[in-house]
This record gives sequence, C-alpha cells and structure tokens, in this order.
Amino acid sequence: MKKKITETTAPSNAANLHFALDYLRNVLKTRLEIYFNKNENGEETVELPSLGFYDDGSVFSGFIVEHQPTFEEYVILLLALASHIHPNFLGKAIKDALPESGDFSEMGGIKDSQHRGFLPTGETALFLLAGEDLEHRFDIQEIFSTNHWFHKKQVLYLDVPKEADLIFSGRIILHKEFVEKFTIGAASTPPLSPSFPAQEIDTQLEWDDLVLPSRTIQQIEELKWWMEHNDTLMKDWGMSRKLKPGYRALFHGPPGTGKTLTATLLGKYTGRKVFKVDLSMVVSKYIGETEKNLSQLFDRASNKDWILFFDEADALFGKRTNVRDAHDKYANQEVSYLLQRIEGFPGLTILASNFKSNIDDAFLRRFNAIVFFPVPNASERLELWKKGFPEKVVFEKSVDFNELATRYELTGSNIMNVVQSTCLRTLSEKTNLVKASFIMEAIRSELQKEGKVV
Repeated sequence: MKKKITETTAPSNAANLHFALDYLRNVLKTRLEIYFNKNENGEETVELPSLGFYDDGSVFSGFIVEHQPTFEEYVILLLALASHIHPNFLGKAIKDALPESGDFSEMGGIKDSQHRGFLPTGETALFLLAGEDLEHRFDIQEIFSTNHWFHKKQVLYLDVPKEADLIFSGRIILHKEFVEKFTIGAASTPPLSPSFPAQEIDTQLEWDDLVLPSRTIQQIEELKWWMEHNDTLMKDWGMSRKLKPGYRALFHGPPGTGKTLTATLLGKYTGRKVFKVDLSMVVSKYIGETEKNLSQLFDRASNKDWILFFDEADALFGKRTNVRDAHDKYANQEVSYLLQRIEGFPGLTILASNFKSNIDDAFLRRFNAIVFFPVPNASERLELWKKGFPEKVVFEKSVDFNELATRYELTGSNIMNVVQSTCLRTLSEKTNLVKASFIMEAIRSELQKEGKVV
C-alpha cells in the first residue's frame, strides 16, 4: 500500500513545476504551430501533446493524482499558476513561439497596473485549448462554470469582466491557498479580517486536563466518531444520498465550563484547524451586510475540513421575533440565511451558548448533538484543583483541596484564574510555598468579579 504523504512531509514541488512549465511552453508552442501551419483545406496538421505530469510525492503531484484532471483542466491550472512562479513566463513563451513580432489578439491576456507581464484570461485558455473549433471552445467554457469542481472546491475561477467587456476577458485567478500549496507546500492560516472574520485557536492542554461529567464526555466521543468515520459512512457506505453534509453541535452551559477547550481539543486530536468566529466583525446593523460577512466566512471555510466555533452564538442564532417592522423582517432573514449556510457546510460547526433556551428552535431541530456543560460538582472540582497547580510548588499544611472543592462552587475557568493569581503571588514572595491565605485571597477576588460574597 502506498504511504500517504502529508503536506508537511512531502517533497518540494519545484521539480514537478519545472517539468510542468516546460510542458505548458510546449502546449503553447504547438498551438501556435497548429494555427499558422494549416493545410490548404484549413485542417490542423499538428496535434497538441497529451497530459504531461509525473508523481513525485509533492503536494502538487498529490493534487493531480487525487483529482485526475483532464488535459484541458490541467492546462488551465498551469495557466493560472505560471505567472505566480515566473511573472513573465507566459509573455516570453508567447513571444518566443510567435513566427513574427507584434501583438497576437487571439491569445487574449491582459496587463494591469500592478503586473506588466502577460496575465492569462478565459480567452487565453479557449484559444490555447480549442483554437477556432467552436464546439470545443464551448466545452472549455464549461470548465469556468459554477458547476465545475474548480469552482466547487475553490481552486480557480474566472474574474468578472467589466460591464462592456467580452465575457471571457476576465483573468484566470488561482485561489491564494493553492498558490501556496503548489509552491511552498502548505497554505498559510488566513488572518482575521473583514473578509475572514475568524481567528484560529489552539491549546497546549490534553484530554486529561478536561474534567467533565461522564454524560458530557460520551457526547463528545460521538463527535469524534463523526470526525473519524464520516468519510467512510458517506462515500464507502453510500449515505451521502440520505444524509446532509457536515455536523452541527450546540455546546451550552455556564461560562468557564470547558466549551472552548473542548472545541480546540477536538481540532488538536483530529488534525483539524479550529476557527473562532469574531461575531463583532460578522453582525452588522446595515441590511445585507451580516449575510455578506457570513457568506465570505463559509465560502472560505468550505472544503477545508475546518471546525467553525461560534462562541456566544446567541447574537447570531437567537430566537426569531414577530415581525413588527422592517428591522425584525431582516433580522429573521439573517436567521433563515444562517440555517441555509450551516446545513450546507460540510465540516463541523459548533455553537456555544450560556443558555440553550436562547437559541432559535429552528436551529435546535437541526443540531446533530446538543451537549450540556454543567458547573462541575464537588468531586470534579477536587480533580480540577489537584490538576491545576504546577508540579514545582509545595503547599502549606493547612491547604485542603477537599474543603475548597466542597465549599466553593467554582467553574474550571474560575479555578484556573485562582491558580494563576496564587502562583504569581507565590513567585512575588520569592518562594515556591503556596500558602492557604494566598488561595483564599484569590478565591475572594474571583467571586467578587461575579458579584458574590465569600
């Protein structure tokens, strides 16, 4: 069985790309020979080369092996990639292949203010692959349609031309993710921005650091089952016809009970990136802007095998209201749009809320899992106290974790805040002896933040 090579361990793309660019140069040269050397009947006397590529274990070759592109798809992919590798590659290749100097309008292409070299357009692909054969040109046009896997997997697309321009005069644009994969071997994490209102989160903690009731742990195990076996269920067992894509989970419970930590651990142990959605950048008072922001987020995350984590999700997924004015109408439309996008998202979507009752019933019916994160009981709090402190400290004899766990109803987040404050106070005393008074002062401070009195 052939060993699967990951992006981080795969060989360099450079060798295969050298070969690929030489191949593209040959295709271009051959097309021009065909165009300028027809016989007396106007028939083509030269044939284009067949698809050229070899499997060297690189990310680029892995993509070709996985998707098995046709000759036409492969050439269009190389057209989109070539200028990113060598900015003047196409311009020089065309100039060298033309029998005489001057512009050749049939080749299409544009130059812009940011790049003075030749940038391929849809017209470039149509001429290169089909010449003047109208039927074949129409077939090539299908490759740029929204039904093609290039679009669905967000590999490349044809830029929208200006209003009065020819329909295929738009640039062939390769998505940044694939430019990076095909050159440096891996795509960079998208930064937090209005076009991608989410930020990657991770953790250095382990599953053993998560203290939860057995029922909650069992429900999290069910999420793991989906992440590990969904591909087999949908593809090998043929359930894609009967089941909706993706998995939707609601984590609900008081703050500090482990909802965010659980999401990051699910990502850590299944090799998936976890993105926490910044709702302040998503929700807008302007009509249509919230949907636009969400559309950009889901479009970017589609087919990436990411986990999307909506913390304090009530702001987006709250109950719909009776329509009293235009604002209510559009707020309800936002909820309906969310339902549509979440149900179509093929990855894992996790919504976190302090109260299950705040979430719209239409969402609740569509969740695959609803997981409750309660305030830890006394035995769970005792485990959190024991696990929380570093191994380098020693405790004053009067420190009694059993009493602390029984007396103070704190969440895991509360306890870790107490641990941090206590350790800093201990270090300020230039010692590693943790005193009971240090812990009590930190507990009082933590309770006061929540308006409680010791």
